[in-house]
Amino acid sequence: MELFTNSYFALFSIVALGFALGRIKILGLSLDVSAVIFVALIFGHYGVIIPKDFQYLGLVLFIFTIGIQAGPGFFESFKKDGRQLAIFATLLILSAGIIAILMVSVFNIDKNIAIGLLTGALTSTPGLAAAIDSTGSPLASIGYGVGYPFGVIGVILFIRFLPKILKVSLRESENEFNSKINQEFPEILRRNFIVENENIVGRSIGELRIRFMTKAVVSRVVSNGIAITPSPETVLLKGNLIKAVGTEEALQNVELLIGKATEEEIPLDPKYDVRSVLVTNREVVNKTIGQINLLHTYNATITRIRRSGINISPSPNSKLQFGDKLVIASSKANMEIVANIFGNDQKRLSDTDILPIALGIILGVLVGKINIALGSFSFSPGLTGGVLIVALVLSRIGKTGPVLWTMTGAANQLLRQFGLILFLAAVGTDAGAAIIETFNKYGIQLFLFGGVITLVPMLIAAFIGKWVFKMNILSLFGAISGSMTSTPGLAAADSMTETNAHSIAYATVYPVAMVLLIVVVQLITLFV
Repeated sequence: MELFTNSYFALFSIVALGFALGRIKILGLSLDVSAVIFVALIFGHYGVIIPKDFQYLGLVLFIFTIGIQAGPGFFESFKKDGRQLAIFATLLILSAGIIAILMVSVFNIDKNIAIGLLTGALTSTPGLAAAIDSTGSPLASIGYGVGYPFGVIGVILFIRFLPKILKVSLRESENEFNSKINQEFPEILRRNFIVENENIVGRSIGELRIRFMTKAVVSRVVSNGIAITPSPETVLLKGNLIKAVGTEEALQNVELLIGKATEEEIPLDPKYDVRSVLVTNREVVNKTIGQINLLHTYNATITRIRRSGINISPSPNSKLQFGDKLVIASSKANMEIVANIFGNDQKRLSDTDILPIALGIILGVLVGKINIALGSFSFSPGLTGGVLIVALVLSRIGKTGPVLWTMTGAANQLLRQFGLILFLAAVGTDAGAAIIETFNKYGIQLFLFGGVITLVPMLIAAFIGKWVFKMNILSLFGAISGSMTSTPGLAAADSMTETNAHSIAYATVYPVAMVLLIVVVQLITLFV
């Protein structure tokens, strides 16, 4: 049909049909956005071509937004779970490499084709580049072409059915993940206390160093029936009421230091105000609460920080990020001034600044071209690796001069979804065009071998991850997708959960897997 020679018509036809197909549920399962690639495979088989430029545009947008979202969590995760995730990726890659070696030695598959099958089954373009460079043979490309289609489809299907295979409830896994987050970032509570401890009566809040000693914030003090916003000079008298804000542990420390908790309410002074304020002023981003010095300058106190859906107890060393929601206690006279310091501009929060995105992707492309030499072999991160590495680092930095590297959740989600559908449509038509021809030329045997290299390592890794490492299945999604260097696999996981556990695991594992596969390819070339 002549209309399908128009790239835009073909692209959005694939997207529309893919989203329609993705909403169909069979046995409670649906493909969601991943259905786009299956529609694209059919279109590709019938000669419809989506230009490669759409694939690369979609890829960089998707990977960049993943990196920006996962960056802060990635570096924290590497401190805690990084070693385990690195071992996970190593086990998966090595098991895939061993299977490829067995195919050469047991089934007499040409070594160069087997290496190509390995990189195709793990959908690794940097791996293919290393394979072609190290083997010097076009057979590696043929093996890649055979292994790649099922490498794409197999990971998606495996991710979709993994909860059934392991008999795990996604809802329970999400609750478990959220519970873990709550342990790391405990709920922030408010409680009133009566000053009873004789050892603190007559001493000032600054002298007692209450915030340092208890990790709680004193937001109000009632003295002589009048509620005030305390300052470091505020002296505590016996019988005063104070309102403290902090975690349960922090409030227990307050009780030990100050006196018993009370249900007595603290009246709100007409001159006193408590308000939620958004951080939208670039000048305060990356500054600590101590540097802004609200308490001394405006007699105002930040009692709570809400970031990415999590309540955080503030400290003088807490760094502010764009989009933070602060709960501030202050006099009404000073509140407007304090709110203006932080910006508090809802419109600015919803704006999307394209400049940081463009600069970040430019840097990612350049980093992807850097050649890294390790002894006798070398590699480059490639487009995906370069963009991901830069996005992770920029997200961690947060701000460079006037440029903010963070993105709002809505902007991130929109760009990620847009990039994803472009990528899936182009990858699918490209793979679909070669499926039948490759099958006719090389028979079903190579397809089966490619399928084995794709599925068996994932099964081994999934059971080790679940039963040995005790990994949450949401992190398992990301660890498998990252180890298989599978962006479509990550996309499948992305549509199955509202948490970002899989994105963090993917971002942690992907660089390790990318480098390790290149090393394995070169070792097989040298020694098999």
